[in-house]
Amino acid sequence: MDEIDADTGNILEKVDAWLDGFLRLLPNIGVAIVVIILAVVLALGISRLVRSRADSRGRESLGEVAGALIKWGIILVGLMLAVSIIAPSIKPADILAGLGVGSVAIGFAFKDILQNMLAGILILLRQPFEVGDQIVSGGHEGTVEKIETRATFLKTYDGARVVIPNSDIYTNAVVVKTAFEKIRSQYDIGVGCNDDWDEAKRLILEAANECEGVLEDPPAEVIPIALADSSNNIRLRWWTKSERASVIHTFGRVIESVYRKLDGNGIDMPYPTSVVLWHDQTEETDGDRRKQREGWPAGPGDVPKPARVASGD
Repeated sequence: MDEIDADTGNILEKVDAWLDGFLRLLPNIGVAIVVIILAVVLALGISRLVRSRADSRGRESLGEVAGALIKWGIILVGLMLAVSIIAPSIKPADILAGLGVGSVAIGFAFKDILQNMLAGILILLRQPFEVGDQIVSGGHEGTVEKIETRATFLKTYDGARVVIPNSDIYTNAVVVKTAFEKIRSQYDIGVGCNDDWDEAKRLILEAANECEGVLEDPPAEVIPIALADSSNNIRLRWWTKSERASVIHTFGRVIESVYRKLDGNGIDMPYPTSVVLWHDQTEETDGDRRKQREGWPAGPGDVPKPARVASGD
């Protein structure tokens, strides 16, 4: 078996060449480190400045996202400069080209994440709603807790948290309940067909205006809307503050107040009723539509004949 001789001289020459190359690059490495440190310091400073300016304008979420994007963008530029300083043969354009090819692959791999991120940035820029607003999106309703680049966090009225992807919010309809200071509620009230409409409307309106939370401007109003089967329907509409707590508590007070007011003044609030008419199918006229009676008899003595008793009973 032949022995393998290690060429120690060649190995030492290579190590020496590496050391010489490293020593020659030390100044460049030092400058690159300084560039990276300066880039990090500059990125942190600009990021804090952007966040403070956004906070002063009440757009904390936008400031947080914009500050993070600017910070990492400056750090990336600093790293590219550091690489070009250490290895002058590598041009920034080559690095950008490599990043371009890589970004295509990353884009396909993380399509949903990037889509949500872009949607989050657009939501923060256009600001259709803010943190603290009460919205309805995709069947979920609650108060906006936080808007991130990936998702929007809602706190439902029963205390649960819902995380909605920003792409869903941006591409679908969103109802912003607190977009305006005031919001309107309504309820349909049925009164007796023989009751005075003007008196019923006056009492309903009076009951609504007595309730805490009902705004005077715009004023409450009552509108007759239907002649129903068992009642005349009047629609009551009133305005409250747009917050959910104000809407729901005022709604309960209005309904109770209207009931007490109408009931105390003798206004009937009928329930749906139905009448079932039984027809004796054993009459002699059964089957003769010209003689068969429908409904109640026409006169006191005109009553349905009793059922014939079967023979042998």
